[in-house]
Amino acid sequence: MEDGIRGHMAPTVVSMLKIKNECIRVVLAETLCTFIMMVFGLGCVAQVVTGNGFFGDYLSINIGFGLSVAMGVHIGGKVSGAHMNAAVSFTMCVFGRLRWKMLPLYVFAQFLGSFLAAGTIFSLYYDAIHHYCGGNFTVSGPKATAGIFATYPAPYISIYTGFFDQVLGTAMLLLCLMALSDQRNQPVVAGGEPVGVGLVVLLIGVSLGSNSGYAINPTRDLGPRVFTLMAGWGMEVFRAGNGWWWVPLVAPFIGGVTGALIYKAFVELHHPDLKSTKTQSTEDPECVPLEKYKNGTTEISV
Repeated sequence: MEDGIRGHMAPTVVSMLKIKNECIRVVLAETLCTFIMMVFGLGCVAQVVTGNGFFGDYLSINIGFGLSVAMGVHIGGKVSGAHMNAAVSFTMCVFGRLRWKMLPLYVFAQFLGSFLAAGTIFSLYYDAIHHYCGGNFTVSGPKATAGIFATYPAPYISIYTGFFDQVLGTAMLLLCLMALSDQRNQPVVAGGEPVGVGLVVLLIGVSLGSNSGYAINPTRDLGPRVFTLMAGWGMEVFRAGNGWWWVPLVAPFIGGVTGALIYKAFVELHHPDLKSTKTQSTEDPECVPLEKYKNGTTEISV
């Protein structure tokens, strides 16, 4: 009888805790997958910087961020879509794949996940950061540590080049994401979406990342930047790089829509109609199934 009562109570407790509201489910999933992505990604950077290159290098950061994105997609992909990027969410709204009223929820969740991840890595690596810079938290210079959390341009990069850098990087991201999800082209195999998206991020990092750290994500950059402002780096995090902070905040929105538009204009818009495709498959000998050739029911004229 006791076992029966326990067995009855367990499902009741689970059902009480279960959230059915779509908006809350989306916020929870998007916050968690963004948090996971950023903890792994920022952790890679912290390990490389504070370890003076003994625990990784630029390539390990790129690989780490690629894998962290893949893990994020695994965690939230079927619930929120695991955008983890305000530019992705905005682009999905522009093209009708996400309701506009959901955009503030996605942006809030992504910012919160990134902010909490920055705090987590700061706590975990505080001793290492303090030892590396002697307790002097700086944004620039030989012992700068603010770059562990947010992105900053290389000293030789102008604002104009940096803006183009962010537009291009985000455009390439969204262009490739549109291709990976295009069921009428060459989509990623079912279940392989996390790996596909992670490889795209890795590819962007190893090819377009040296100018400014390839933020290509407004919430990924702003959340940790605000945290460093509060954690001891001060207002310099917004003044550095000739006021660089607004570039990774604004440019990715432009780049995301541009990349998606380019894919639609060059590829998706020109897919043949399904009806004409079916007609062609019944009339064109090159589209006849192989089994019919084997049965000898089809004649081919060359």
